[in-house]
Amino acid sequence: MKSTLLTPTGNNSSPTKLPSTFNKVEEDNGTNTAPESGKGSQCLSLGKLAQKLQQTLESHHGERHIVVIQDFPDPDALSSAWAYQLMAQPYEIECDIVYAGTLSHQENIALVRLTGLPAKRWSVSTLKERDLSIYQGCVLVDSQGNTSQLMPYVKQAKIPIVIVVDHHTQQGNINAEFIDLRPKIRATATIITQYLQAGLLDFNSNNPTHVKCATALMHGIRSDTNGLLQAQEEDLLAAAYLSRVYDPQLLNSVLQSARSGRVMDVIERSLKNRMIQNNFSIAGVGYLRYEDRDAIPQAADFLVTEENIHTAVVYGIIHDQEHEIEVIIGSLRTNKLTLDPDEFLKEALGKDAQGRYYGGGREMAGGFEISMGFFGGGNDDSDYTKLKWELVDAQIKQKLLRLINPKNQVIHA
Repeated sequence: MKSTLLTPTGNNSSPTKLPSTFNKVEEDNGTNTAPESGKGSQCLSLGKLAQKLQQTLESHHGERHIVVIQDFPDPDALSSAWAYQLMAQPYEIECDIVYAGTLSHQENIALVRLTGLPAKRWSVSTLKERDLSIYQGCVLVDSQGNTSQLMPYVKQAKIPIVIVVDHHTQQGNINAEFIDLRPKIRATATIITQYLQAGLLDFNSNNPTHVKCATALMHGIRSDTNGLLQAQEEDLLAAAYLSRVYDPQLLNSVLQSARSGRVMDVIERSLKNRMIQNNFSIAGVGYLRYEDRDAIPQAADFLVTEENIHTAVVYGIIHDQEHEIEVIIGSLRTNKLTLDPDEFLKEALGKDAQGRYYGGGREMAGGFEISMGFFGGGNDDSDYTKLKWELVDAQIKQKLLRLINPKNQVIHA
């Protein structure tokens, strides 16, 4: 495999080099680098990372890997996992892309259906029937293993983590052969596309699978950069590379997918229940089905568009009927440049008993997840469920208002 810059060959013209950040990164000691497992805090340049990834793939030639993405995968995770699967094929590495949750956002459902994206849902209840010994390695893409219910089973089966590629900040100690964590990059799809540019796969516009994967990657970059409005140079260069291969009509079909009636109901509920304080809009939407989880961020996206509102927070209790589990899920959206969603949610909601923050975020967006624990599970008593929601609603509001309007002194306005 070449490590030089490649361009799509669908037009049968000789390859030309695209503008790249490779040389810039190699000259920048410390920016856009990642730790190499087993070598402490040693950092590698992007060119050397590509070479290291190639060597890692070569050393696992002919194996079968499980690619684990978050329980509720977004376009960034889905597209990046697919591209990795294609990059692994020349090394005869068979990859299964799996997630434990569900696809609930209409665009994610459309993306998988229209492109044939090969991701599989594995219910936790069926894992006991699966033979995980067929896998010689685990790959984490757009995740570090802390957002998937599958990882305890992967660890129990003693499947080694081979590769981790993510654009989020490090969530804890990671033991893997190859690690590429770059939180300054807006999307994991950008990182994966840089590996494509480095030559790990020659994207060809005459190959239908490559065209569909490029379209998925373009959607992944768009979704994590607010339609490229928050894109950095690396994201824009990756999008420029993909623009030679992707199908704009296919992407438009994904983006035009209609909201379901249930999502519209949640948005209506958030409008009805919203409380406005110092240009913040806060709305609790009550209980939601497990498969309607993605309605919460869509409601936050809608509320933040209201006049004189710069930040919206929407939350609800997600009920997983299959496992009798309840979790508080929330999303934050903001257009205020001086508000850091990651800092705000971490300060507002704090940590759990293991020291993990309940919430976090990136520029303009954030989210949180809080287990109901002992108080979780279904109950047929409507008075009880109403009382439980009132308690959750009051607790979340008082945590947020402590920062939004503490004793009438605004901190984050």
